[in-house]
Amino acid sequence: MAKNKQIQNVAIVGTGVIGASWAALYLARGLNVTATDPAPNAEANLRRFVDDAWKDLQVIGLSPNTSREHLQFTPDMKKALSEADLVQENGPERKDFKIKLFADMDAATPPDSIIASSSSGLTMSVMQSATKHPERCVIGHPFNPPHVIPLVEVVAGEKTSPETVQRAIAFYTSIGKKPIHVRKEVVGHVANRLQAALYREIVYLIEQGVLDVEDSDTAVSWGPGLRWGVMGPNLLFHLGGGQGGIQHFMEQFTGPLSTWWKDLGNITEFSPEVKKTIIEGVQKEAGNRSIDELERERDSMLLELLATRAKGEKASEAATASSEKQPRVA
Repeated sequence: MAKNKQIQNVAIVGTGVIGASWAALYLARGLNVTATDPAPNAEANLRRFVDDAWKDLQVIGLSPNTSREHLQFTPDMKKALSEADLVQENGPERKDFKIKLFADMDAATPPDSIIASSSSGLTMSVMQSATKHPERCVIGHPFNPPHVIPLVEVVAGEKTSPETVQRAIAFYTSIGKKPIHVRKEVVGHVANRLQAALYREIVYLIEQGVLDVEDSDTAVSWGPGLRWGVMGPNLLFHLGGGQGGIQHFMEQFTGPLSTWWKDLGNITEFSPEVKKTIIEGVQKEAGNRSIDELERERDSMLLELLATRAKGEKASEAATASSEKQPRVA
């Protein structure tokens, strides 16, 4: 595999919500995109999604030479993959289906290209098991919607080469994503496990009558969620330690944290009663707003947060550069 091969032609396999969002992002970064999906009306639905997402991508910023005209569609997967530098696969999360799909994609794709999967559940070791070139197969799992949320989790399978991991990380970084290298395969990767851990406690608190559905959302989005949109929990706890930083935090607050851990709800499934409670609570909280309206509300706020973060990062970089130029007193 060519270690420094430039990625210009991207193939999208599966154009549902995730695949269509990836396609929109790749187009906005000036790449050529060929999409394939056997579903009826797949092309029309894809182009409609891209058109709707384009205004958000214009706010984020379009790369030079960007055009929606660079999108092609074909129901013939072999044709779609024949010149791909990178494949972004978004098929159904079924083990047997994925194994065969990866074998077929491997046979149809140039041997020096990357085959990345958006899979949130299956491991790459499983999916690459029937391929002839497993070394170029890797997880590239986004957070929904991929054209807005920067996170992407890069995870190798047992037979994935280190070069492929580094190429994937470099590529995702080059298009403005925030890739993390998940160094061991675990079910659900990382971000979804974090979501699941928090949601388990939310469900437990609702089930125990500690609070209702709307207040549980308020507790997250207007409390720690605001801070998490700016810094991760480790850096925030560094600030929580005051001038002593994370060392003081570990000395002072890990005892109480451990006590809370022991009291967390140890539920392993949703009871019919709590399902009903959550459904009714969410419907009440959503009110008359449709799914489309809620998505627009979410994405509008996300775009504002991303713009604010970008300004903050630039200001921080400028301040750091300025301080480094200052003469040091001996």
